[in-house]
Amino acid sequence: MSGLKIGVDEAGRGPVIGPLVVCALCIPEADESVLREFGARDSKELSPAERRGISEKILSEAEASGWGVGIVICEAERIDTNSQYSDLNRLEIELFAEAIEAAAESGSRGTVMADACDVNEERFTNRLVSRLGSDWSEWKVFSRHGMDSQNVVAGAASILAKVRRDNAISVTEAKLGITIGSGYPSDPLTREAVKELVSGELPHECLRWSWSTVSDAWREVHGGPVPIRAADGSTALQSSLDEW
Repeated sequence: MSGLKIGVDEAGRGPVIGPLVVCALCIPEADESVLREFGARDSKELSPAERRGISEKILSEAEASGWGVGIVICEAERIDTNSQYSDLNRLEIELFAEAIEAAAESGSRGTVMADACDVNEERFTNRLVSRLGSDWSEWKVFSRHGMDSQNVVAGAASILAKVRRDNAISVTEAKLGITIGSGYPSDPLTREAVKELVSGELPHECLRWSWSTVSDAWREVHGGPVPIRAADGSTALQSSLDEW
C-alpha cells in the first residue's frame, strides 16, 4: 500500500516523575486534511482542554477509518534500568520503533515523520532506520527537530502522547493524594513531591531513580546513595565512600 504517513512523537522525556510516552499515528496521506480540520498541530500550542478534545476526535476517526495508532508507555523503571547500560537517546530509538511497529505493517510502504530527540537529526534518523531493519526498507524515514510543528501527522501524534502522559500523571496524583506539578525538576511543586516520594524505604516507583533530582533528594533524606533498580526488577543498595 502506498501513500501512508506515520507521524511519531513523545511526551515526558524531561520530567523526573512518571512515564515517557511515545505515539505513532499512521494514516493515508489523503487523510491529512481530516487532521487539519480537527485542529491537530504541535501539542505545546494547545491548552489541555484543546488537546483532550482533539485526541478524542483522532482516536474516534482512527477506529472508524482504520488508522493505525501505536502508543508505548515507558515507565520510570524501564528508564532507570536502561540507564545502567545505555542512554536516553538510544532508549527513545527503541520506543519510537516499537510505536511504529504497532501502528503499521512493515510490508506496507510510506513515509515516517519523526520528531528527532537527538541533537543530531541525521544520527537519530540513521539509528531509527537501523533499528527498524530491512523489513521497513520500503519506508522513507525523516527525523527533524520540531517535526510536530512542521507536519500535521507528527503534530497529531504529539497530542496523543501528551494526553496519555497527562492522564497517567492524573492517575498517579489521585493515588498518592499529592500534587506532582509538571514533573520537571525546575518546578517547585515537583521538587516538593520528590522530597515526599523519597521518604520511604525506597524511592516511589513513579520516580526516575537514576536522575540527579531524585538521588540528591534521597541523599538529603537518607544520607547515602540512592538504591539501584536492576533489570530483573530487584533493587540494590549502593555503597558510599564513607562505608569503606
